Amino acid sequence: MTFPELNYLAVLVTAIAIFVLGGLWYSPALFAKRWIALQGRSQEEMTAANHLPMAVMLLISFFCGLLVALALAVLLHHYSHMDAAKGAMIGALCWLGFQASTSYATSLFSSRPTRLWFIDSGYNLVSAIMAGLILGGWR
Repeated sequence: MTFPELNYLAVLVTAIAIFVLGGLWYSPALFAKRWIALQGRSQEEMTAANHLPMAVMLLISFFCGLLVALALAVLLHHYSHMDAAKGAMIGALCWLGFQASTSYATSLFSSRPTRLWFIDSGYNLVSAIMAGLILGGWR
């Protein structure tokens, strides 16, 4: 398998956008308080339970966004007529077929609150659409 020529700057910008969206999504301005409450633990308990320093968790989070951006860029590269709207639709379809379906089934068996799944999966949906917009429009 040969690796396609990609716009690596677009991939990097997409990863940064996903990372920034995550910071906003899980901030007190949007869903932090509700997300923490749905965890069934206090913020202090969650912080104490983390075995990694915050900087390491943020770095891993950025790397995960970079992998999402790279995988979607490879997928979109296989379409000859691509634009931002088609990229967004494919991003949403990838979310529905891969992320939403598997994470919801996992959530059911983990006895996690459905509202928690909506917050987490909503972030992934918006990320996928945003990534598709950027990567599909910036060829």
